[in-house]
Amino acid sequence: MRSIPTITKNLLIINILMFLASIVLERTGFNINYELGLHFFLSSHFNITQLFTYMFLHAGFEHLFFNMFALWMFGCVVENVFGPKRFLAYYLACGVGAGLIQELAQFLSLYFAITNSIGMTVGASGAIYGVLLAFGMTFPEERIFIFPLPVPIKAKWFICGYIAIELFMAIGTSNDGVAHTAHLGGMIIGYLIIRYWRKHPNGYYRKTRGSNLFDKMRQNWERHNNVKNKNIPKDNNPDWDYNARKKAEQDEIDRILDKIRRSGYDSLTEAEKRKLFENGTR
Repeated sequence: MRSIPTITKNLLIINILMFLASIVLERTGFNINYELGLHFFLSSHFNITQLFTYMFLHAGFEHLFFNMFALWMFGCVVENVFGPKRFLAYYLACGVGAGLIQELAQFLSLYFAITNSIGMTVGASGAIYGVLLAFGMTFPEERIFIFPLPVPIKAKWFICGYIAIELFMAIGTSNDGVAHTAHLGGMIIGYLIIRYWRKHPNGYYRKTRGSNLFDKMRQNWERHNNVKNKNIPKDNNPDWDYNARKKAEQDEIDRILDKIRRSGYDSLTEAEKRKLFENGTR
């Protein structure tokens, strides 16, 4: 069983603990979902911190299960590519952005008399949909199995299908208890963030090499090679064998990343995919 990266694991734990807390506190008469869920911004119950807290609450076990399953399935991969700090920033930004877009959609619905009632929003779905989009944009050619489809489909078509479904549901349904606009909002924010990172690869954290998101993984490898580009003579370097081995490993990762750029992730062999994944978990 593959290990779960740090941020994904902690997000899973926090969401599960918050759900258990909601069950326990409800027995004492305290409704944590009502207090920390996202209310309409014109409501007297609205608090700005709810834009953050709402994404760690869920309306029921089924709601929690499917969100956490998707987070585990796709978050592990995306975090290994982005790195923990960037992944956490991305996840939270998608969640907050989804909440803001949901608030805007509710305001427009009231303004144009599409509906006369506004509900409360809870759930990690907005952030999760951002993670789904990140997976699809990073590995567009990767084939994945989605129940109940009998055959695997490419990630890019999986994401396009989800967008179409959510757009249709947002326009064609109302009062179904699902924040479809928030789902779309998480994807919109995620798309804008990834596009910005690709156009400005040096504008986040530290200077990186290249404009591809996979360069984050390259950077992680370079940090392990402490004497890289220091021109230390072999005779004066007691760690030469270690450094030479790290240099060979770096060259192999560079070759795999270049292959992904040319032909896509799906072109990798199983050994190359395993090598890339092992690099991401270090």
